Amino acid sequence: MQLGAFSVSLGVKDLAASRVFYEALGFTAYAGTEEHNYLIMKNGDTLVGLFQGMFEGAMLTFNPGWDQKAANVDPFDDVRAIKAQLQAAGIEVTQEQGGAEGPGSFVVTDPDGFPILIDQHR
Repeated sequence: MQLGAFSVSLGVKDLAASRVFYEALGFTAYAGTEEHNYLIMKNGDTLVGLFQGMFEGAMLTFNPGWDQKAANVDPFDDVRAIKAQLQAAGIEVTQEQGGAEGPGSFVVTDPDGFPILIDQHR
């Protein structure tokens, strides 16, 4: 199972303050906008997503079909195939979005309660 690009997504209280903090750690804004309440910050191949008002806490995020530079990877494991494999293994899937093809996402929760977002953008 190929899960694609990896990042940590953080539900932040103040996007501007979080941006300044992560810039001090050497990250630069890579994608997203403050007007849309999220920024993807990058330092080398390390990605941290900052999301204000979208969710609380932190979650691991995987993006099937992308590498660490958000460049398309072909072939790749479609989000629906990944979901089916996890469900077949007895893992509960929640917060499903998307249609029969193209963009889609879902969330699973690890045994310690950490959410993992599988989020395909293409």
